[in-house]
Order: sequence, then structure tokens, then C-alpha cells
Amino acid sequence: MKKKSLAFLLAAALPLSLLAGCGDNSGNTSNTTPSNSNTQTTNDTTTDNNDTQASNSTTSGGGSVYYLNFKPEADQAWQDLAATYTEQTGVTVKVVTAASGTYSDTLTAEMAKSDAPTLYNIGNMSGLKDWNDYALDLSDTAIYNERVNDDYVLFDESGAPKALGYCYESFGIIVNKALLSEAGYSLDDITDFASLKEVADDIHARASELGFDAFSAPGLDGSSSWRFSGHLANVPLFYEFRDDGVTEQPETVTGAYLDNFRNIWDLYITDTAANPTSLASSTGDESEAEFGNGNAVFYQNGDWEFASLTGNFGMNPDNLAMIPIYCGVSGENKAGLNSGTENCWAVNSQASEENIQATLDFMYWVVTSDEGTSMLAEQFSGIPFKNAKPSNNVFGADASTYASAGNYTLSWAFNYTPNVDSWRATVVTALTAYSADPSDANWNAVVQAYVDGWAIEYAAENG
Repeated sequence: MKKKSLAFLLAAALPLSLLAGCGDNSGNTSNTTPSNSNTQTTNDTTTDNNDTQASNSTTSGGGSVYYLNFKPEADQAWQDLAATYTEQTGVTVKVVTAASGTYSDTLTAEMAKSDAPTLYNIGNMSGLKDWNDYALDLSDTAIYNERVNDDYVLFDESGAPKALGYCYESFGIIVNKALLSEAGYSLDDITDFASLKEVADDIHARASELGFDAFSAPGLDGSSSWRFSGHLANVPLFYEFRDDGVTEQPETVTGAYLDNFRNIWDLYITDTAANPTSLASSTGDESEAEFGNGNAVFYQNGDWEFASLTGNFGMNPDNLAMIPIYCGVSGENKAGLNSGTENCWAVNSQASEENIQATLDFMYWVVTSDEGTSMLAEQFSGIPFKNAKPSNNVFGADASTYASAGNYTLSWAFNYTPNVDSWRATVVTALTAYSADPSDANWNAVVQAYVDGWAIEYAAENG
């Protein structure tokens, strides 16, 4: 069977601060897209009889924008930014945010409507295969010309850029350093799985005395399970693919590092105040609040949590850090964070020319204007555009620190996943049963869901 290239995922192995911009690619010009421009101005729009150069103003001729947002935690920021753009330009920008874990279904439903999204998210090559006919070729558009390089671009089989990564993210284990210190430890005490387990076991054993536990709830509700069926699953996938030299989506996986997956999962469900038999109904908001309110030292999540933890929960950035997801792999003392992106903008090619133009103008404004770049820097860690502003996100800084020290970055191997929603759902079902009864037999069911499920979903997707 044909394998799908995902070379960009392996290229996205360094934090954004270490990347240098590269030259622009050329492509076919479309009359419905802005022309290439090296200018970074955000003032008046310049037009001619051919293509339109997008800028802070709009030439959309009555068009409007409908953005189906992928990230619930950034909903208010996008609503506010849309309102600002409308106030400045008069162009209507509607932002609808899909509930966590429901984006694929929401996108399918919304695309069937007459007033379909003009701007939406494609996460990986599997998603591009599904939506390629609805994804505009972004060649020779002003927004495409603002990228720093091609590491964050999804290209279809013809080589056309169809989706553009708008943020570069890292995930790992978030640590409340103040609580860690109160328990008698520091970050220097945690360098691998053995030391993480020693610290977590001790904190859990003294939870009633300390007033907090080790890990926040590893919830398997749909709002939270992606942290484990996607992000935690990335760890064994990364190591397997690294060993095997995988550079394209494989038809099968071996599960060579699933014992390591079990190591860290057992720690999550043991050293926590959560009842492992009720994780199926444990939500992402509950886990976040548990950590944000100072009831847990460790919380697996990503740098996108920084704004919420410091804003909504008032956590001091100086007390926050992110460490690698240690799981007992040899040499993991030189591991860094998991870094990459599954957040790529696509423009609905089936929308009207006016709405396409309005959407391209809005995208360009977001990545070049003071208002847009300020929001991106606040909400996201790394931004792969030329006008990106420095971020105060300490988790992104941690990713750069690990890489600068020579630690290897775990690229986002989970973006290779075929039929991602179906594969993850099967893994979550097995993890839920195992968590309630952590027997070898139930773990074998997790392995089956992970390994056999991959082959089944690949065949279904590529058959």
C-alpha cells in the first residue's frame, strides 16, 4: 500500500527560537488569493488588476469570515480578536469553537451547511486526505509568504501547500515548583523515570500530610483523553519510529515501547487522588483545576495551558516548569519535550470568492498586526511567522532550554496516526478498562488496541 509522506513532522524537531527562516516557494497564482508580498506592513491595502495584497485593511468586497476554532482554551482570545478586526475593517468574523474532542465531527457537520466555515483546522496528513478537496491552494498568498519555513506546512500529493501551521507547541509534565519544594524536592531531583517515580510515590504517600497529591487526575473523558491516547501515546511511537528510521506513515507498528507506556500510565493512575475506576467521567477541566488550585504537583499537558494557569488560576510563572515525560527508556536523561504542531489553518476552497478573500485578509492581519501577533504570543508558545513576538510562556522557554543543552526533542510522531479519532477511541476504551483493573490481561487489550488497531485503521483509510 502507498505510504503518505510526513517528512515535515520530523523536521519540526527544534523549538521555534532555534529555527531560521528560509526562502519562499512559488506556485500557481489564483485570482481568489492575495499575491506574494515580502512587505510586512499592516497599513492600507494595495490592489491592482490582478491579485490582491492582503494587509490590515480588507478588499473582500462584502465577504465575511467564519473560523471554526480547534482550541477551546483560546476561544475568548479569538472572540476578542475577531471583534477587534471587525471594528477596524467592518468585516464580519464569526468564531465558533468546537468542544474538546469533537472537532472532527463538528467540522463534518458544519461543512455540510450552506454557511460553512471559511477557515478551519487540519491536524495532519490523514486530515488533509479527508479535506483536500475543501482546502485552498495557498501558493502565492500573502499569509503563506509570512511563514518562517516549510516545516509547519501540509502539502498534498501534487506539492501544493494546503494547510499552514499557525503555532508550534510543546507538551510534557507541567510541574508546580513551589509544591515540589514544599514536599522537599527540586527539579534537579528528577532526571529519569526512576527518580520521577521515587518523588511521586513519596508525595502520594504523604498526600494527607502535605495537603496535595502527586499527579492531577488522568481523566479519560473525551475532554481529557486526547492527552493520553494522543500525547502520551506519542512517547512510545517516537522511540519506535526513531529506532526504525520511520519517515513515512507506516502500515503497522510493533508497540516496542508499550512497556514504557505502561510504566508512566501506572504512575499516573496510582499517585493521584483520582479514583482509577471512575476515570471515564473525569474531565479535562477537573484535572486542570486540580493542578491550578494547588492540589497536585504534576500535570501532563502542553504549553497552551500557560495562559489559563497564570490567568484563570493566578499561578506565578516563576513556580511553573515543564519536564519531559519520562517512562524508563534508556538514555532518557537526555530527553527534551515533545514538540511539533497539529494546528494548521486551511481555507475552504468551496467558499465564495469574496469570503475566501476576506478570510485570507483576516489571516494575514492576524500574523502581521500588533493585535494579532500579541494574541498569538500570549496564547501560544512558538509562532512560525516572520512577525512573531517573543512569548513570556515559560514552557516554550523550557523546550528551548532542553534543546540548547543538547537534549533530543520528541517530534510529534502521533501525527502519523491513521483514522486518528477511531484509533484513539479504541485505545481509550482499553485504557479505561485497564485503569479500573490493572491486570496483565487488560494491558494486553491495550496493546491489541494500539498495535492491531493501527493496522486496521490504516487498511480502512488506505483500502
